[in-house]
Amino acid sequence: MTSESLHPQGAPARRTMVAAVGAAGLAAALTACGSEDDSGSGASTTQNGSGATGGSGGDGAAAGSGGIVLAKTSDIPEGGGKVFGTQGVVVTQPAKGEFKAFSSTCTHQGCAVNRIADGVIVCPCHQSEFSAADGSVKKGPALKPLPAKDISVADGEIRLA
Repeated sequence: MTSESLHPQGAPARRTMVAAVGAAGLAAALTACGSEDDSGSGASTTQNGSGATGGSGGDGAAAGSGGIVLAKTSDIPEGGGKVFGTQGVVVTQPAKGEFKAFSSTCTHQGCAVNRIADGVIVCPCHQSEFSAADGSVKKGPALKPLPAKDISVADGEIRLA
């Protein structure tokens, strides 16, 4: 069998295909990383139930008009939260009208957290626990906090920025 019989004329070689797929994946990853901190407002936006951000009322309205709607504020229990696996985020309400968002990927070995109870976000793989208020480690083996995610709260909706 010759190499021509394995690769018909005009068909790209396997190495060429693998390189092209790898380059496309790298480009997608770099694009995602490049827009992570465009807001300049910090790692997480904490807002009261009215959507106010502490500045002018216009900031809350503008922030509420973009991004992916994750949930209604009424869907997030006070003292608890909800995991949005597809978006890779966990949203909590540590105090009435205060909403926080963090990565849902455990910093220990990359498992997805799966529940929030009694003010703690829990990873099922090795039982690491994180604060629902600030993402800090409450119980190891994880050593690093959950990274904060940008959200906006307006008109009863929580949006991922």
